[in-house]
Amino acid sequence: MSAEFSFAFLDCEFGGLDVELHDLTEVGIILTDARLDESSEAQWRVRSRPERISKEAAKIFGYDEELWAQAPPLRQVLTEIVEMLPKDRKVIPAGQNVRMDVVFLERAFKKCEIPYPFDYHVIDLATLFYSWSLVAGEPARAIYLRQAATTAGLLGSEGVAHRALEDARLTLECFRHYIGRLAAREPSELPQTTDPRESGDASAEADDRSRDAS
Repeated sequence: MSAEFSFAFLDCEFGGLDVELHDLTEVGIILTDARLDESSEAQWRVRSRPERISKEAAKIFGYDEELWAQAPPLRQVLTEIVEMLPKDRKVIPAGQNVRMDVVFLERAFKKCEIPYPFDYHVIDLATLFYSWSLVAGEPARAIYLRQAATTAGLLGSEGVAHRALEDARLTLECFRHYIGRLAAREPSELPQTTDPRESGDASAEADDRSRDAS
């Protein structure tokens, strides 16, 4: 297994879903090697502007204005993140819908004029979970963290915490669960798919003829 990269399993909380209107409020990171063996973890609250925290988001992650007013400023948090990351290899962001976290982090680093420290690749649980569902023949009803964790038997009655480090850890545990269940299988063991034409689906056959004609 390559030692040229490591993973940063990360989760961020935001004041909303619009990077132009809302602030980054919390960051949790668990560093692993390429085999998902952990090396370190950290979590930060980020000092946020109350007017950039929506009521809906505040309710989800438990925003308290007085508590967040005591949190370190954005630049300090980003500096500590950079110091945490290994310098001898690429660090690939990993998580659930991790592109959303990356968008907020990229904007934050740019705003503070700090070079973005992560690799441009990402590894996402949603893709892994959906891939497993196809191999296992168990259609995914959704690709949220809650669905992936519930299907894996990793989520208790309290549900997803919506706290950065806890959600990052739940995501990492889901990764381990589904990777462990993607072992090589013989073709005869794979779920069988049905060609619509073989099932007598006339409309599908007509569509095929239409495409051929065009």
